[in-house]
Amino acid sequence: MKTRQSFPENVRVLEHVWIPLSDGIRVAAKIWLPACAERMPVPAVLEFIPYRKRDVEAVGDSITHGYFAGHGYACIRADLRGAGDSEGVLEDEYLAQEQQDCLEILNWIAAQPWCDGNIGMMGISWGGFNSLQLAALRPPELRAVITVCSTDDRYADDVHYMGGCLLGDNLSWASTMFSYNACPPDPSLVGGAWRDMWLSRLEGSGLWLKKWLEHQRRDEYWRHGSVCEDYSAISCPVLAVSGWADGYSNAVFRLLAGLSVPRMGLIGPWSHKYPHFGVPGPAIGFLQEALRWWDSWLKDKGPGGMDEPMLRVWMQDSVPPNTRYRHRPGRWVAETSWPSPRIELRTYHLHPGHLLLPEPAAEAGSVTIQSPLSVGLYAGKWCSYAAPPDLPHDQREEDGGALVFETEPLLDRLEILGAPVLALDVSSNRPVAMAAVRLSDVAPDDKATRVTYGLLNLCHRNGHSEPEPLQPGRIYSVRVPMNHIAQSFPPGHRLRISISTSYWPLAWPSPSPVRLRVHIGPSSLELPVRPEREEDAGLRVFPEPEGAPAPAVRQVQPKEHAWRVIRDLGRDEATLEVIKDEGSFCLEDIDWSVSARAREWYTYQGDDFDSVRGETLWERSFRRGEWSVRTTARTVLTSTSESFQIHAELDAFIRNERVFARNWRYEIPRDHV
Repeated sequence: MKTRQSFPENVRVLEHVWIPLSDGIRVAAKIWLPACAERMPVPAVLEFIPYRKRDVEAVGDSITHGYFAGHGYACIRADLRGAGDSEGVLEDEYLAQEQQDCLEILNWIAAQPWCDGNIGMMGISWGGFNSLQLAALRPPELRAVITVCSTDDRYADDVHYMGGCLLGDNLSWASTMFSYNACPPDPSLVGGAWRDMWLSRLEGSGLWLKKWLEHQRRDEYWRHGSVCEDYSAISCPVLAVSGWADGYSNAVFRLLAGLSVPRMGLIGPWSHKYPHFGVPGPAIGFLQEALRWWDSWLKDKGPGGMDEPMLRVWMQDSVPPNTRYRHRPGRWVAETSWPSPRIELRTYHLHPGHLLLPEPAAEAGSVTIQSPLSVGLYAGKWCSYAAPPDLPHDQREEDGGALVFETEPLLDRLEILGAPVLALDVSSNRPVAMAAVRLSDVAPDDKATRVTYGLLNLCHRNGHSEPEPLQPGRIYSVRVPMNHIAQSFPPGHRLRISISTSYWPLAWPSPSPVRLRVHIGPSSLELPVRPEREEDAGLRVFPEPEGAPAPAVRQVQPKEHAWRVIRDLGRDEATLEVIKDEGSFCLEDIDWSVSARAREWYTYQGDDFDSVRGETLWERSFRRGEWSVRTTARTVLTSTSESFQIHAELDAFIRNERVFARNWRYEIPRDHV
């Protein structure tokens, strides 16, 4: 990324500003103000997230918000109530209290002498969520949003559940926030109140994993904050962005189809990152693109891209399987609307071992599968956070425990854009069962790269609100949608569909081993084939990434990212160990040292479904001179056929003195999961 040194406007940074709320709580904000705002009010851009403006996000915030401010926008990066340097306690994600706080913050910003009353909201992940949620509340100050790597549907398409199946990332993400909520504010900003603020968080934030496991179906808990419940509530323009290695790309397509406001979609090859930090590459000059959007809707300058196609995506070329990519080869393609009338559905019928274009199999036979728990060890993470190696491995490692259907080698290049769907006629020997479906690109050397996948809890075959148990032996017609994707398949390659009854640890297994019977005749794959579009060659070229200068950071201890599959053949036990160690770094301008280390273990033994176990351990520390704080947060999730069991521990230390310790133990009944 190019660091830009000069801008149209000089920028003044207000390191710490208190924003008062009506209940007496104060939210901490960092503000970048262009010099012109002192003589002429300017539009503002708000990002409102829990990820610590003081340290964790300090570099990215400066690069992004310093850039907008240099182009004439007042930029506000506020910590959520109970997070970072803000007062109060953060008790869960996307609460009504959070939305009320944000409404008050928008009102406060609009009333400042440096703001002209026009405000945009943006954010990646959490900030993308609440940008959409606030847009649905229609505050008069909010004129446009940019939502990156977020969702419109908190149940069906978030980190918690997928297709009605409990995701392993539900535990991982709950543990991440368990650790974040135990972090202290910076005493140099909040003063002597820091200890009481910190202890209030330790006491009051709670164990979010318990709340999320108490809602295993789509109920009012998940409907709250899901803007898909009423797209018409959003009346301001929306720019929706994601990446194919991210967990949230599907939402871009639904937003384009569901909203009636001016809207655009952008999807690159990236993981869960802003596109100017995009990995896998190519990264793009996203801040320049965002600036065009803000100039159009907050300053009435130019079309902001609305004179270009509605949807622009990176059509990925075929690549060998790898758990990390620095760059994904491909090209930018576009559609003028979504759904696109240009997309052609091509149906491949399932035959024993084969995917064929002709009519369904004349003889309606069936095949069965009962997958071992090992299927999924090489699946990678539900959402890649650019902490490689967290992408899926060669699918040959998985396909020995799956039903496999494959085309003949392709005679011509094939490109798809959209969500492939596997239509199945299927029966189960158990009342609770899942189907995991994968589409892979198989090269002439037989290496298999996963292109996309989907999960379906078969109890959710008629919807996620009222799951129904299966009647063993009864045949059900179901549809398993896979994640949207743009992918090209070269001549000589084959398409492979793999079906398994488990996908651990990406998804928590069914209560007991399941045998599915797939009835061949009526079952088929629907593939969204995209004809090439001549106009793609003339698309505007994205600029190279650039940003504002960032604060000086010195890496004190190195980072370590690792995924290890450990097989103990003597015990017939397997463990996936995940290490995400950010090492230790020092923000030199403020003499503030931070370290963060996470380890996760996902284990099973043989075919014992009661042996499945997930454990996470987070360690964080903060230091300035003689002052130091550290925390450890450990969570263990196990299950039986009847319930989930949670055991969690939280310890906090000032220097080497333990000042807080608590254990939690809960048992939560399984609800058709």
